[in-house]
Amino acid sequence: MTITKQLADFEALYRPQINTYLKENLPKDVDQTILSDAMAYSVNAGGKRLRPLLTLAVLVASGHADITADQLRAAGALELLHTYSLIHDDLPAMDNDDLRRGVATNHVKFGAGMATLAGDGLLTLAFQWLVDNQLPESQKTALVAALAVNAGPSGMVAGQADDISNEHHQLDLPALENLHRHKTGALLHYAVQAGCILAKTTPDETKALLHFADQFGLAFQIYDDLLDVTSTAEQLGKRVHKDAQEAKNTYPSLFGVDGTKTRLAAVVADAQAALVPLQQDSQLDVSLLAAFLSYFQIEG
Repeated sequence: MTITKQLADFEALYRPQINTYLKENLPKDVDQTILSDAMAYSVNAGGKRLRPLLTLAVLVASGHADITADQLRAAGALELLHTYSLIHDDLPAMDNDDLRRGVATNHVKFGAGMATLAGDGLLTLAFQWLVDNQLPESQKTALVAALAVNAGPSGMVAGQADDISNEHHQLDLPALENLHRHKTGALLHYAVQAGCILAKTTPDETKALLHFADQFGLAFQIYDDLLDVTSTAEQLGKRVHKDAQEAKNTYPSLFGVDGTKTRLAAVVADAQAALVPLQQDSQLDVSLLAAFLSYFQIEG
């Protein structure tokens, strides 16, 4: 995987800030020791912090050179919610995974009951962080409303429900893309949308950025599907080849590996094209957002 220097420099600056903020502030809002440990266990297990980084990238692209503590808190709220979704996705009643980010999953470490509560705590705390800050009231309201839609029963949860209900039933491409726009794409859509809200982008800028976000979300899922069939558990930090074992709907199951690579290249090109109008007609520096597409480098 080739990561551009621009993106590497951005990550080197902001990922440690995100990690430090999460590690220092999460325990302040939890009143039960074991629950606090369980929540922190998954949040602090690592990860790319891709979603909060995308939020901050929109701010930087809009000319916000100095990220405030309140903006960092809002971005961190998304990582809390994302981590809740991973904990619940790994539960025995869902995917029953025992490895996440290279360590035992939350229910393996703390039991299914406490893991469920850890996810519940992170979900609700995410919304608390979006309002318990000094951001303008209009931004708080917009962030909460947008996250509720994208994370809820018309967003990510709907995608999870589609994923479960269509096991052992092969979907066609439109249905598969709809599933993944919800299951994976919704939180990536929100990540960019939150950046737009915080940066006060214009309606035209927001429209173009959200189109980029949606294509990025599709590319992310296609790439993840590819890695599940081409990588090892050591490389990914989670169990591989499980999609085929569980008869999940994936791009390789529909197109094969080579066809999936072709589909990925087309979606990445669409994401790149979504940024072109911004390069021509706005003051945004979209080179950093374009650099995020380097995540999807593939061999062959």
